[in-house]
This record gives sequence, C-alpha cells and structure tokens, in this order.
Amino acid sequence: MARRVAGLLPYDAAIEALGSAGTMGRYDDEIPLSAVVGSVARSTDFDDRFRPLRPRSDRWRRVRGMFRDGGFPPPIEVVRLGEVYFVVDGHHRVAAARELGWTTLPAHVRRVCTVAFACACLRAESLPTKAAERRFLERFPLPDDVLTTLDLDRPADWARVADAAMAWGFQQQSAGTAYCCAHDLAAAWWRTEVAPRVARLRADGVGAGLGDLALYVLALAERDGLGLLDWADDPVLHEGACGCEPWPDHDAPAS
Repeated sequence: MARRVAGLLPYDAAIEALGSAGTMGRYDDEIPLSAVVGSVARSTDFDDRFRPLRPRSDRWRRVRGMFRDGGFPPPIEVVRLGEVYFVVDGHHRVAAARELGWTTLPAHVRRVCTVAFACACLRAESLPTKAAERRFLERFPLPDDVLTTLDLDRPADWARVADAAMAWGFQQQSAGTAYCCAHDLAAAWWRTEVAPRVARLRADGVGAGLGDLALYVLALAERDGLGLLDWADDPVLHEGACGCEPWPDHDAPAS
C-alpha cells in the first residue's frame, strides 16, 4: 500500500483552531524558511517538507532554473500567525530555496493575531489541542506574556484546567470578590492561584523540564487522585497517587 503523503498545514484549519483576533498590519521582512509551515490555498500541492508533488510542471522548472542560475527572486507573500507563516504567493520559490539550502527569503507579510498562540512547533496533529486552548482562552483571556508559555499537549488537559479555573472563579464570587471583566478575572487566577502553586512546587524541586501550566495540571491530577476538594497546606506531588510516573530522583546513583 502506498504511503499517504502529508501536505502542508492548511491556513483555514489553523485559523479555525487558533481563532482569529484581527489583523495586526503589514510589513516587509526577511523571513526564516524553517518557520514557513503552511499554505493559504495550495496545501495539497506540496508535501510537508515543501517539495512540489508535481515536480515536472513548467512552473517548477522555471523557478528552479532561476534559482540555480543565480537569480534573486521577488518577495513572496505570506500570512503570519504567531511564530509561523502560511504562503499566499510564492510556493515554488519557497520550494526551490529550501532545496538549495537557503534559510531565508524576502516577504510581504500580513500579520494576523490569534486567540491561541501559534508556536513554532505548530503542526496539523496539534490543532485539536490548540482548539481546546482557544476555547479556554475565549472564556479566560490570559495576559499576553502568559500566552506564549502555555504548553499543554492534550485537549483533556485543557478541560481539566477549565474546570479548575471555573471552580476558582466560583469561589471568588462566593467570597464576594468581583472582577470588572474576564481579562481581570483570568489575570487574577493566574497571579494568585497558578503562579504561587507552581512556585511552591518548583521550590520543592518538582517540575524540571515542565512548563508552568503543565506542572499545574499535574498537581491538579495529584489532588484529584487524593480525593481532595482543595489544596493541602503543602502541595507536594506524591509518587503514584494519581497514576502518573513518579518524578525521577536526579540525585540517585545510576543502577
């Protein structure tokens, strides 16, 4: 059976998952080809390494020949989402440049802001998780400096975070604390709930290699596994309580 060739990441699928938050303007720049991951309208004409699937076309021969003859191409046209780019015009120029080992190309860039941050590792398989992140952020719009640090890998983790954030918000409301808008509520949740919890865990030597939100989710799983309705006074992850792998003892001698 022939192996299915993966194409480029479609812009429409990416923007649906991430959520559009408006255009931020246009500019010209020299963009890194390693960050060009998708296409606005031709995602099925190239594979995921930006090689043309019709390599005998006249268009490909002309563009490739121009590059090999030392010609310098006109700027391509791209849309930027976060740290990645989607080609509007110039697919063959990107393909030829990558084939010859170029690392950048001049480009006319239109930047689009998204609800969930488009990190450099964005791929088709990560879109379901990004869609879950977007749904969470539509309800809890975290500060911009936090958005680029979010690092959860599964939609289920975002569901767990949403449950925890909503429970925290309900507790605040029950205690008579009011916030003027969803942005203030989300910022307060991060500042007074997530950040201190993560800081205490890191002070105990827990969480090396994990981002803040991933560590917070692991702590939530630990708390759920212990059957607690609230945090203990000293929230330290215990081996095996939630079915997670135990934390490695970096000081233990190798067996």
